[in-house]
Amino acid sequence: MGCFFSKKSKRKSDKEDLTPTTTTVETTTTSNAVPLGNNTDEAPKQYSWDKREKVDPKDYMLTGLKDVTVGRLPGKLNGQQFVIQECENCNIYVFDHSATITIDDCVNCRIVLGPIKGSVFFRDCKDIKCVVACQQFRTRDCKKMEVFLCCATQPIIESSTGMKFGCFQYYYPELAFHFKDAGLSIFNNNWSNIHDFTPVSGENNWSLLPEASAVQDAVPAPDAESEFKSVRISSDPTRSIVPLTKGGRRKDSEESCLFVFFAGEYTTANARKLIDEATAKGFVLVQTKEVSMHPEDVKRVFQNSAEDLVEAVTRGPVIALELNGDGVVEACKNIGNDIFSGTKVFVSDNKNTSSRDVDSFFNFADMQMGL
Repeated sequence: MGCFFSKKSKRKSDKEDLTPTTTTVETTTTSNAVPLGNNTDEAPKQYSWDKREKVDPKDYMLTGLKDVTVGRLPGKLNGQQFVIQECENCNIYVFDHSATITIDDCVNCRIVLGPIKGSVFFRDCKDIKCVVACQQFRTRDCKKMEVFLCCATQPIIESSTGMKFGCFQYYYPELAFHFKDAGLSIFNNNWSNIHDFTPVSGENNWSLLPEASAVQDAVPAPDAESEFKSVRISSDPTRSIVPLTKGGRRKDSEESCLFVFFAGEYTTANARKLIDEATAKGFVLVQTKEVSMHPEDVKRVFQNSAEDLVEAVTRGPVIALELNGDGVVEACKNIGNDIFSGTKVFVSDNKNTSSRDVDSFFNFADMQMGL
């Protein structure tokens, strides 16, 4: 106690002793002495926080709006957080990447959200139709939502009912760059793998939208007279940045094929080319993954082909696709030989072992990603 007060007293006395003084520097002529610290020609110091652009919180919020078309154009958020709350019967378009987005107490709104590096959280919302790309997706106390989703992790719903999910289908010119800026892969989409924190016995709180469901029917493009008229938008599945996958729906055939591209200059373009070639022949893309592998993983996943692939996995992440349909293994082998003969790939060898190939790879990928 005594030490505390004596310390305090010392600080006080020190402070009293520090009375302002003026120090002078003597030059050859005494009358030209210059007081230090009082030079009016000296520019004030500039600190880093003085140079920061002033941020208006209102630029990162949409609050209490009704019957309007609003949002943000590309380049307006640049990875910042964003908040949408208490909006009713609005069309909301966020054509930019962001850190996180929360949507609270919104009713009867159509929403498009560009890539979100972290989480998107819907709370106390009702009658929402939306297109969302994110790392994490979560809802709480929501009712009747239709979500066209790209989610890198397992989507979670809590105390929510009437939730319907479909695969992300959207395009605008900057979208691919926004995915990259948000650190998201277009091939890691768990849109149909929903986890319900609060299941009700005998009831389903969520379901998958019909395969024929179109984004345009749920979330129309912005009006031609709106501020978003300059953004060239498409919800055509063939133009979507994220590949359209069947997800958890029942497969049409018992035959699937695993096709894996190893890291290279044109890996993404090659994967897209394969999807175009295979779907043009009537085969269905079930799922995709982009994941890193270590040499010790190769034997477990690729088994008999492992020795030839050890070096290839060290160059970077691999992109894997599951394609489904009668005759798909033979068709994929032909596509590989005809189009990707100079590219390092793995293709299931025959239909008797192809299901094992698919299970081995995607079980490994899910474990790597913590799904």
